[in-house]
Amino acid sequence: MIDLYTWATPNGWKISVTLEELGLPYTVHPIDISKGVQKQPDFLKINPNGRIPAIIDREEQDFAIFESGAIMIYLAEKTGRLMPTDRKGRSRVIQWLMFQMSGVGPMQGQANVFYRYFPEKIPAAIQRYQNETRRLYTVLDTRLQQSEYLAGDFSIADIATWAWVRGYSWAGVSVEGLPQLQRWLAAIEQRPASQRGLKVPHDLKLDNAATQESMLKGAQTMLQR
Repeated sequence: MIDLYTWATPNGWKISVTLEELGLPYTVHPIDISKGVQKQPDFLKINPNGRIPAIIDREEQDFAIFESGAIMIYLAEKTGRLMPTDRKGRSRVIQWLMFQMSGVGPMQGQANVFYRYFPEKIPAAIQRYQNETRRLYTVLDTRLQQSEYLAGDFSIADIATWAWVRGYSWAGVSVEGLPQLQRWLAAIEQRPASQRGLKVPHDLKLDNAATQESMLKGAQTMLQR
């Protein structure tokens, strides 16, 4: 049994979708990051960095793992799925996973901050992060012209990257003119495990005005901590 500590964010969805794809039983522990729950002592014992997601594998002597990419690799290796076991295949998956971890996530995350959350609108910062996010999208589109999925077969690299890129409009970034990226986004969105994982720990409706207002307030509160 896996204990999943998470919230409705791209990094959180990376793990819930992975668990759904793998069919692993798990218990959800919502960590409301807008209220600072991730900074409480009990959670810091699991993740000293005070961020979601994190898991505890109860089958492995309550082994705790933090950092979303590390969790995904652990779960893939635990089950022998969503990542090849041969050296080159494994490396391809990890390369594209690291591309998300070091590029797509940080750049799109900053686009979110300056475009949506930051109280002062700074056009140069907004343009900087939106342009870099769009550049990274073109890298993905070029790769997806050569392969159905990022590392060949569907893998944790696709889940990780999709969880972020699907929120392109929230970051104010366009996917127009990137047909393979659009094709890939739609294909993963239609997977039953993706649809289930997006509802963990709750179903977040980004097109709902009340939800958007709540997200804005929560994010602005976190920026002040």
